[in-house]
Amino acid sequence: MEKVRGFEIAKGFENMGINLPERKTKCSAAYDIESAEDIVIPSFKKGMKPTLVKTGLKAYMQDDEVLYLFAKSSGFSKKGIMLSNATGVIDGDYYGNEDNDGHIMFSVINMKDEDMVIKKGDAIGQAMFSKYLKVDNDNATEIRKGGFGSTSK
Repeated sequence: MEKVRGFEIAKGFENMGINLPERKTKCSAAYDIESAEDIVIPSFKKGMKPTLVKTGLKAYMQDDEVLYLFAKSSGFSKKGIMLSNATGVIDGDYYGNEDNDGHIMFSVINMKDEDMVIKKGDAIGQAMFSKYLKVDNDNATEIRKGGFGSTSK
C-alpha cells in the first residue's frame, strides 16, 4: 500500500507507549495529539521562552499538503495552556529530517498563575492535514537540512 498521509512514531520514541493520533468522531476535522511525557508548564512570566511539549510523533504527507497544529478547544479554559505561535505549521519536508526525524512538538505557554502539570497521554492539541496553493512563478528549490525552526535559518 502506498503511503499517502499519516502519523508514525519518531526515532527515539519507539518503545515509549506513544499512541498514534485519532479523530474522536466521524466528522472531526482534526486528530487529537497526546504528550509523550510528563512535563511541567511553568506559569508565564514576561520574557520567558515557551515550553516545547514532545509528542513522539512525526507525520508524512503529499508534496502539496501541510499539517496544522492547533490548541484543543478546552486547553485554555481548563488548563490555561495556549500555543505560543497560535497555529503550528508542519511542512511535508520536515518528516524524517536529519536533526530530529521530524519529531512534532507543541510550543506552549501557561497563562494561569500556577504551574501546570501535563501527564504522558494527556491530549495537548490537535492536528489537521490540508492542501495548500502556490503563487505564480514560485521558484522554491531549497532542500530542508534541519528540524524545528530550520526554514528561517
